[in-house]
Amino acid sequence: MTENLLDVSARIFVGVDTHKDTHHVALIDHLGRDLDDREFASTAAGVTELIAWITAAGAVERVGVEGTGSYGSTLATALHNADVEVVDVDRPDRRSRRAQGKSDPVDARSAARAALTGKATTTPKAHDGNVEAIRFLHNARHSCVKSRAEAITQLKSMIVNAPDSIRTELRDLTDAVLLATCRGFAPATHRVLTLDEAVQNALRTIAIRIDSLTTEERDLAKHIEALVAEHAPQLLARFGIGVDTAAQLLITVGDNPDRITTEAAFAHLCGVAPIQASSGRTHRHRLNRGGDRQANRALYIIALVRLRSDERTKRYRDRRLAEGKTPREIMRCLKRAIAREVFGLLAHPQHG
Repeated sequence: MTENLLDVSARIFVGVDTHKDTHHVALIDHLGRDLDDREFASTAAGVTELIAWITAAGAVERVGVEGTGSYGSTLATALHNADVEVVDVDRPDRRSRRAQGKSDPVDARSAARAALTGKATTTPKAHDGNVEAIRFLHNARHSCVKSRAEAITQLKSMIVNAPDSIRTELRDLTDAVLLATCRGFAPATHRVLTLDEAVQNALRTIAIRIDSLTTEERDLAKHIEALVAEHAPQLLARFGIGVDTAAQLLITVGDNPDRITTEAAFAHLCGVAPIQASSGRTHRHRLNRGGDRQANRALYIIALVRLRSDERTKRYRDRRLAEGKTPREIMRCLKRAIAREVFGLLAHPQHG
């Protein structure tokens, strides 16, 4: 009996408040009592020192880390490689911060208690595989697409307000011819420009930027397609799932899909599982507005493609319409069914 008590008393729970330059670590025992806290650099050497310190303090039961998708991603990976159980901890809400105050030690102890009580149970994403590579490329491509769209809008807006001679020349051109014409304007050769020269120089600069962003976006898209085809060919083999939607669903799940244990959990992650909203004699469910909205958008796009081109999906829509369902309700049902299908594919990967 004494040995069991000693074993229990030696268990410690760890909380980490992560930042760009430092990580603040707090230790508590199995009863939630504060043991110690300390700050470490967020460098590789600091992470190594952190892991050595907590493992020397006792038997580490669980580590709660804030920000495993940002400042704490490297630490979470290092802890996982050291065979330490890690859970993702949400940052304290405003009500808790008003009651407890805000400091790094307070946040670290709060993370440790979340790991102790089971309030934090989410296994963080791994950031060390093909999906992480896809995520970086995907984010870079998204930035290119957004910047290109803004540049095109800016170019056309400038033409509307340009001097009449320039506006007349460019107003009725197609997009491709417009860009080529603007690129063809002579570059500025002196510092002080006339109005027409300044407008032409501005249009030329933006047109060149649009071409550069287009080239970057296409290059990134090729790399994403190759990685998705290598990592998850089973997704691309399904009707309506393209490279973009497959990439987003992979990013949502991460490099360790086994962290999501049921298709219901995956549906909640994607925001397509209905939420109970019953009270008294009223029994109903409402739309889930949580979850990963980009994953929800990917499921929506898949459903749209299938509604337009897949006969089986069209028959399902017609049957549900005959039953009195609205198009919006049918879309929700389709997204839920697609989430179930995608989870089965991600749970049994078939790398190319």
